[in-house]
Amino acid sequence: MTFTGESVYSGGKLLSAASPIINAGADRGYHLLVVDGHSRTNKFFWSLPFIIGGQHWRIYYDPHVDGSLVTLQLCLIIGTIDLVKAHFEFSFVEENDEQERARIHDGSEIFEFRGRFSHHTKVLKKETWEKFIRDDRFTIRCDVMVLAQGATTRISSFIAVPPSDMQQNFMDLLLSGDGTDVVFRVGGETFTAHKCVLAARSAFFRAQLFGPMKEGTASTNTILQINDMHAEVFSMMLRFIYGDSLPAPPVDENEGVLLQHLLVAADRYDLRRLRAMCEDKLCDYIDISSVATILSLADQHSCDGLKKACYHFVDCPANLRAFVETEEFDHLQRSCPRITKEIILNMLPSPSLIQ
Repeated sequence: MTFTGESVYSGGKLLSAASPIINAGADRGYHLLVVDGHSRTNKFFWSLPFIIGGQHWRIYYDPHVDGSLVTLQLCLIIGTIDLVKAHFEFSFVEENDEQERARIHDGSEIFEFRGRFSHHTKVLKKETWEKFIRDDRFTIRCDVMVLAQGATTRISSFIAVPPSDMQQNFMDLLLSGDGTDVVFRVGGETFTAHKCVLAARSAFFRAQLFGPMKEGTASTNTILQINDMHAEVFSMMLRFIYGDSLPAPPVDENEGVLLQHLLVAADRYDLRRLRAMCEDKLCDYIDISSVATILSLADQHSCDGLKKACYHFVDCPANLRAFVETEEFDHLQRSCPRITKEIILNMLPSPSLIQ
């Protein structure tokens, strides 16, 4: 049985260990929990962490407020596998002779610890521990034996699981053109894609390509013409569908303008994550010259967060003064007086703040 160290709680705090508490290999071990100043201990605490059987453990100690009970727990804080089976036993020990122990409970039972912070509890009555107190101090020993769990427990720490490369796999599939079965003609350019990928990512494409619509009934490669979208915007949208991240705009293109068009496309094709990403990114492009356009766009496509960002920008008196002097504000006032009214109302203080 390997000794994994001791945790000493004294003076209202847990004292640091003199040396690291490590037991990387043994399946059996024990840890000592020393409570110094028991009568003055009125709050719960955790022991220092210790390792037995490749698992990280802690002991939880909670003296009840009325002093009649004490709760002890053995807690699995980090496990290398989902299910850990172990025997454990709490006992009182005399510090002068650790071999003479008074068992708190029988350690023959097999306990299952499932996942992080899984624990098992023992509640002690006052008469159980008070006879072991010496100078307001006592020591509890926790013995743990982790049962063999197969090869997983032993080799998991030596296996490096690589990060997911699924997004790159899909992007490679798109760029290679292998297995494509739908062709888009947009702004004089041609794009090929896979119906099943589009349908999985967008309810609009699912209905268009596999629903009762004309395009869904074709048995050969489907050709779709899109007349109201820039090729650069469609290319960015297609790369998002396959890569699930906001793609970089083409070189020398106005990213702010492209993001506005991309938001419209995302709303049209029911790509909610892309729409939210565009909405979030456009907040960085709000300025005197663009706030009217972005505010109008946010209003048309129900982008409440983007609208609030615009209102927050014009909430500054200097920004509002500069904004109302622009032609963009005059156009907004003529085309959508409701928005200019909302700007004014947003500037007014809340009635609850008026004394």
